[in-house]
Amino acid sequence: MGNNITINIDGKEIQTQEGEFLLNAARANDIFIPAICYLTRCSPTLACRICLVEADGKQVYACNAKAKDGMNITTTTENIEKERRAIMEVYDVNHPLQCGVCDQSGECELQNYTLEIGVDSQSYAVKDVAREAKDWGHLHYDPGLCIVCERCVTACKDMIGDNSLKTVARGADALDAQYKADMPKDAYAMWNKLNKSVIGLTSGEEMLDCTSCGECAAVCPVGALVDTQFMYKTNAWELEQIPATCGHCSAGCQITYEKKHTSIDNPDEKIYRVMNEWNYVSLCGAGRYGYDYQNADVVKDEDAFNSAVEAFKKADTIKFTSTITNEEALILEKLREKHGYNLVNDEAKAFQTFLQNYSEVSGTSLYGSDLKEAMNSNFIISVGTAIKSDNPNARYSLNNSLTVNKGAALYFHPVSDPVVDGLSKNLMSIAHKPLQEEIALYLVLDLFADKKALPQDVAKYLESFHSTKTVTVTETVKEKVVEIVKEMKLNEETGKEEEVEVEKSKMVPKKVSKEVEVDDNRLLALLDAPEKFSETLEKFLKKKDSFSLIVGPDFYNHPNSKNLARLVALCEKYANFKVVMIPTLTNTLGVSLINTLSDKEGEFTIGYNVAADFTLSALGDGDLDMPAMNQQEGTLTSINKRVNPTNAALGYNGYELADIARALGISSENTIDFTKELPVAQGFSSVAFDDLEDYYTNAGEEIRGYELKNLDVKTSDEKVEAFDEALTLDGEIIYSVNPVRQFSEFTNKTTNLDEESGVYMSAEFLANSDFNAGDSVKVKNENGEIVAKIVSDNKIAGSIVCIPSFDSKLNSEALFSGYRFATASIEKV
Repeated sequence: MGNNITINIDGKEIQTQEGEFLLNAARANDIFIPAICYLTRCSPTLACRICLVEADGKQVYACNAKAKDGMNITTTTENIEKERRAIMEVYDVNHPLQCGVCDQSGECELQNYTLEIGVDSQSYAVKDVAREAKDWGHLHYDPGLCIVCERCVTACKDMIGDNSLKTVARGADALDAQYKADMPKDAYAMWNKLNKSVIGLTSGEEMLDCTSCGECAAVCPVGALVDTQFMYKTNAWELEQIPATCGHCSAGCQITYEKKHTSIDNPDEKIYRVMNEWNYVSLCGAGRYGYDYQNADVVKDEDAFNSAVEAFKKADTIKFTSTITNEEALILEKLREKHGYNLVNDEAKAFQTFLQNYSEVSGTSLYGSDLKEAMNSNFIISVGTAIKSDNPNARYSLNNSLTVNKGAALYFHPVSDPVVDGLSKNLMSIAHKPLQEEIALYLVLDLFADKKALPQDVAKYLESFHSTKTVTVTETVKEKVVEIVKEMKLNEETGKEEEVEVEKSKMVPKKVSKEVEVDDNRLLALLDAPEKFSETLEKFLKKKDSFSLIVGPDFYNHPNSKNLARLVALCEKYANFKVVMIPTLTNTLGVSLINTLSDKEGEFTIGYNVAADFTLSALGDGDLDMPAMNQQEGTLTSINKRVNPTNAALGYNGYELADIARALGISSENTIDFTKELPVAQGFSSVAFDDLEDYYTNAGEEIRGYELKNLDVKTSDEKVEAFDEALTLDGEIIYSVNPVRQFSEFTNKTTNLDEESGVYMSAEFLANSDFNAGDSVKVKNENGEIVAKIVSDNKIAGSIVCIPSFDSKLNSEALFSGYRFATASIEKV
């Protein structure tokens, strides 16, 4: 975007940025311009043309025209009204009159705009063609209802990056030629295109090959794309909307639970679907479909509660996961302060330590950026994270930067990822070996840091990897060649044509070889970087001026995590990268700021959603029931360093952690009483839960909860360690990672997320092995062993085997000792 400018819309002067689309500028200032096809955060498609406006006397499309200082815009003229009326009439041609049973009825944009523009008659007609409904797995597509606005295609391409949808030929009769002469110009152009197209699959298969996020159905303005699990279940206007925050990963996405009674015979409330503010945030499939994980049919069991209180009196340790609210984390901390418990949470402890080591160099308590800033950058480096699975919104931000900002990216990770590779031709993947993450960060410093400002010992260390080598290069040069040709020319003396010899020169291409001295960067060889890495990077970096670095969970339990944390801080300070860290689980960041965590377990342990001597469980499989996240009020701290409120979608009639705390001397009536007590010294704000706001403005500004304060902290030296070139894993390598749409036992419990548990192998790996999908295998190493079935996964490539953690029955943690990579033997059972 450019500088701040002033434009005038319908006589109202507004402030915007030079280069902003007029439609976005109008929306940000609460000025209505109709638009069907355009999506904020995406590139314009010009499919609907209803956003016509007049800018400085010229008719333009508001979704595509960019603001210039002093521009005068009129949103409505007589001609524009004719165009809009004709466009809406065309959209209504042959559109089935089934509003009474259509799942979109009541929130249908075709209904809304038909009424808004006052269409009360039809001027146009064309013979309809058969358009059979399609079942695409988790989606149902009815082309008879489709208006081919292409929002689904655009969302899939620009927001998500799956690129699974496209327009295909419809096979309709051509429009009557007279319409071209009689109709308003834009309405005819729109109709002509609409009449030729429907939506199809890029895969050419009968089923969608994508990451199953459902964003295409969410953005569909009509009833053409519908989630199959929602079809014909309810009318939209019957549903009560509960604003909340997704509890599955650290993205902290805004969601709305939509619920009503289960049936005429069953008054119990049930969640029917999850919606999102799709103009401003995208959901993954876990957030959209994984909503029914509540701890159901719980009543207060006094004996179980009394047993829990006695267990707490006996215990010396509380072990818990980070899938809890900030308020629950604070209750645990208060219990620790009062009764001296060891609080054990291994993944949060690792992240907490990583943040502290980073802070010693950065001088700030938190990393400096967020996913929104990454999305708005135009060059991203991702290292230390399986970005597609660890945090889907990080992947969406990367994709949005590549597509909408015409950005470029480097993706460092040992596991090859076809989904990430397919985001853009301007993304280069470097499949380094496990335990080489330090080398990747040193390469970032080497390529981008200001060497004069960088600590001199680091600059000298980087210099040691450079040498010169002589290479033979072949160039094509143009060489002047003179040749004698014979031509017929007129002899002026004789008046006759005669053959004469003439010299003619021309430039001809010639290949020449020469030896040149070039820089040899051994860091690239250590990382197995692609052969043309340097020249590709040079092309990527043209016109790039905003840089983001995304790091993730591979770092936090790395044997040299302290060094990695300090290197990340150096990249932020001296290489001009804005840093985002992906917290491991839902509220890992919140827990790491609130809780004093220990590595030590005592003799008797209370487990909160963790198996222990006495277990509190929101999954309903422990000694005392607890509410699941969709049954709680409270706050969650997201990757974007926001403290976001969440509300209970479904009732819960059992005991909560606050009840136990009260029995143990911690005074409180409700869990949310602790919201205003969250530690200000760690960047939280003293705000009561009921005072937290939860919405987006028309300009896309997020007014949800509040931002953590990034506090100044005392720094130490900027010393980092040299890496060990021999540090690597050899043999059969396994990696602890979940498939897309699965994060934990809570997603595994849900009805609509049916990913199979097992040992995930790529088709490439299976083809080169004696294994087949469905075989039972034993995976064994010095840490432990598991037996599971092989699952063929087309969302991974290469030879590294992926072991998920979402299914506790698999007991996959037995194979890993912190770091996400390990070696193991794999044999058929």
